[in-house]
Amino acid sequence: MTLLIVIIGLALIFDYINGFHDAANSIATIVSTKVLTPFQAVIWAALFNFAAYFIFKDHGVANTVAKTVKTEWITLTVVLSGLIASIIWNLFTWWFGIPSSSSHTLIGGLAGAAIAHGGFGAINMSSSPNILQTASFIIVAPIVGMILAFIISLWFLLSFRKDLLPRIVSILVLALVGFILYENLELDRTVLAKNTHFSGYFFQVVFYTRNFKWVLLAFILVIFAIFTFWLNTLNAHRSNIWFKRLQLISSAAFSIGHGGNDAQKVMGIIMAALVATNPTRYNLAHMEWWVPLACYTAMGLGTMSGGWKIVKTMGTRITKVTPFEGVAAETAGAITLFVTESLKIPVSTTHTITGSIMGVGATKRLSAVRWGVTINLLWAWILTIPISALLAAGIFCIVRLFQ
Repeated sequence: MTLLIVIIGLALIFDYINGFHDAANSIATIVSTKVLTPFQAVIWAALFNFAAYFIFKDHGVANTVAKTVKTEWITLTVVLSGLIASIIWNLFTWWFGIPSSSSHTLIGGLAGAAIAHGGFGAINMSSSPNILQTASFIIVAPIVGMILAFIISLWFLLSFRKDLLPRIVSILVLALVGFILYENLELDRTVLAKNTHFSGYFFQVVFYTRNFKWVLLAFILVIFAIFTFWLNTLNAHRSNIWFKRLQLISSAAFSIGHGGNDAQKVMGIIMAALVATNPTRYNLAHMEWWVPLACYTAMGLGTMSGGWKIVKTMGTRITKVTPFEGVAAETAGAITLFVTESLKIPVSTTHTITGSIMGVGATKRLSAVRWGVTINLLWAWILTIPISALLAAGIFCIVRLFQ
């Protein structure tokens, strides 16, 4: 029992470190564009990190992380070793201002300790998504973020024109949002059939859908689509003011996606430890009520602590970001996080927002992106899982000597 308490404590410490390590992901663009001061930005991000507790209820990512290792090879020593390795790597990369992935270091640490315990057969390859599919998103997530940010940036740029093309694009966006919303809300159609009034439908959408995250994302896209209808009537100064206001919305959405994605990984680790302690009482299909509350709280507190070294890298060294570009990058990042969470894939918010920032930089010209910095970051991303795994394996061997 004592070891379990230590593991839960370390997991929440990791979640706290994850918060201030990855705070830059949520606040880098909004600070670099001077929409908010650093202090205001971390409070804003922390608030919406915790708000994810009320929005993400399926905990699919947590389940994926918990199933990284086969149940029979999950022991408290394995979980402890993985956590210690993850904390060491996170603090190392934070100290040197490297925006590495807290998600991948946690998965790598757990996998490395399990391999040291039971060999490569301890890794669960039958789960979906498995560790190889998760690792592939080291490349996929930033590319998706980059493409979405590029498209959103072009959408906004088109809207400055006075012809019909941007209006047609905005109408198509609204139609696409409506279709996605209808397909994913999982409403009670029987109740809807009894209440055909718009107010009744709206009440169902907001309060009775199990996929409230889609409502939130659709609401944001609808606001942006409506905004593009009169963007061409604004001068440069006025449009800049409005993009600063919209950036409050886009950064909030990204912070929600960050909280919903990253806090779940620690939930998965805690649940794995509980199952290892008492498999008859706990199971991965049922999340204990206090686990999400503790994890979201720890992450929010960590975000409030900030991570200024990484803010500089994310906000200024990759490309210069304006409020217009900040909105595009954060919105693209939020969409990527919301979608991958629905697919139960634990992705890196760091990788996602970096790709999104590169995407908006590329709309100006390819040379606007500092590709040398990006390549250095890519090496850190690729090395995170194997280094964390090696660290965890070494720590497991040391811990086992004292048992």
